[in-house]
Amino acid sequence: MRIALIGSGAREHIIAERLATEDNELFSIMPKKNPAIAMLSKKYWVCDTNNQEAVVDCLKNEDIDVGFASPDATLAAGISDALEKIGILVASPTKAAARIEWDKEFMRSLMTRHKLAGSPKYHLVTDMDEAKSALKELEEVAIKPLGLTGGKGVRVTGDHLHSEQDAITYLNELLRKDGKALIEEKIEGEEFSLQAFCDGSRIATMPPVQDHKRAFEKDLGANTGGMGSYSTGKLLPFIEEKDIEHATKIMQSVVHSMKKDGTPFRGVLYGQFMVCKDGVRLIEFNARFGDPEAMNVLALLQNDLSDIFLSITDEKLETPQFKDACTVVKYIVPEGYPDKAIADSPVNVDIEKIEHNGGKVYFASVYEKDGKVYTTGSRAFATLGVSEQLEEAEMIAEECCKYVTGKIWHRRDIGTKELIEKKVEHIRKIRRNIG
Repeated sequence: MRIALIGSGAREHIIAERLATEDNELFSIMPKKNPAIAMLSKKYWVCDTNNQEAVVDCLKNEDIDVGFASPDATLAAGISDALEKIGILVASPTKAAARIEWDKEFMRSLMTRHKLAGSPKYHLVTDMDEAKSALKELEEVAIKPLGLTGGKGVRVTGDHLHSEQDAITYLNELLRKDGKALIEEKIEGEEFSLQAFCDGSRIATMPPVQDHKRAFEKDLGANTGGMGSYSTGKLLPFIEEKDIEHATKIMQSVVHSMKKDGTPFRGVLYGQFMVCKDGVRLIEFNARFGDPEAMNVLALLQNDLSDIFLSITDEKLETPQFKDACTVVKYIVPEGYPDKAIADSPVNVDIEKIEHNGGKVYFASVYEKDGKVYTTGSRAFATLGVSEQLEEAEMIAEECCKYVTGKIWHRRDIGTKELIEKKVEHIRKIRRNIG
């Protein structure tokens, strides 16, 4: 097949790798030249990937079979819709369906309107009187902007908000900027990501993954887009089968509800869930693969990804099969990340040694100029280790980081036994206090 991929990060790199190695012809559109994706592509363009006219102009003379728009802002800009208008079958959600990510008010109201399980208590506020009333009622809260923030906009009592005044200050900032804000009850537990292919009616879930958003080791520091992640097959060490069943039921009910409302969801739906004392709660939905979680699951996918994409467009979803193995992803970021990241700094990557070590490296927010690769100030590379044992997968991912050199750093504790045991003990204590 001739497949168009829109996006340029590490998530898109592994998507591109899967599509290209399945003997498809890949046509890529990127905001900056990702050298790894460019090498995999029959043809590529560099343009504003959130501009419908620019994207259509690249592809209008190409005979494309299937299109896949990947990043959140690209979906929010209606790029899937633009591809459909020029006759391309699309395996990513329309702007209306992707609203489940780019408008948190829409997501929560959808669940409330259809009486779906899984939501925490919440208030949508439009002024400070409403905000103060909600703070008084909920006491400990998570405050969220309604739009896209790259995983960095949520602030939580005890983690980022250390007083009522901190909460009021942040709410004032959001209300001035957006006119609205979402205040949810703080939920104590452990988060996990559950991703699913969707054809508008049915879903097919992928192995659960735990992402680590905090910048520094021991889960400290500011939220980021994700510093690394791990998976351990059909379950994670701290979750039970009933938790996956509950999360899957929530996702399927949302897809049914969207179809009833006339906005069927076709593409990849990603639910961010939390295991808590009362079961599973939905934190948020994303309308695309997670990043880094895409690397965890696509490394294990046994079907051709292109066949799954085509089955989504046909509304006859193919059931994906995954290897029963463990994965660890570690993100390498520029010095100073996330607050004062160094941009435009050269980085060297020894791909041969990484692959000799049994690992993989995926190019994220970097660009190529005069044959050299440079940082942009965002996450730069992701290393991947896969093994039957989590400990070995972690060792592979960590060892591979040695072969990416420059003004960079990474969290060494992602996927380690010590960090995961803390997660397991945390949930054990929470479950003991049930009732």
